[in-house]
Amino acid sequence: QVQLVESGGGLVQNGGSLNLSCTASGFTFSTYLMSWYRQAPGKERELVASISTHGGSTNYKDSVKGRFTISRDNTKNTVYLQMNSLTPDETAVYYCKARGIGSPAREYWGQGTQVTVSS
Repeated sequence: QVQLVESGGGLVQNGGSLNLSCTASGFTFSTYLMSWYRQAPGKERELVASISTHGGSTNYKDSVKGRFTISRDNTKNTVYLQMNSLTPDETAVYYCKARGIGSPAREYWGQGTQVTVSS
């Protein structure tokens, strides 16, 4: 049974930090690209950051570059998102996604974790 379980969300003040975790089970984690998305109320889900299978390559949404860091530990089947200098407009539900390499690529989503940044 495939599971992605996010944790680490919560309430933080403007300029604060949070470290999100997403722990996977039920598939070979090290062969999947991992990403973090977020969805604010009334807005579309957007890609925040992604990381290659062994962590050698990362990509970020322009607005989070220099503040967010995505990382993974394949020994723990976990991907992380360290978020610094958070702003109120980054209040959203944050989701992790796993995407397999192949055609068609399998995708799995977590249930999301709420991040609220107060002004």
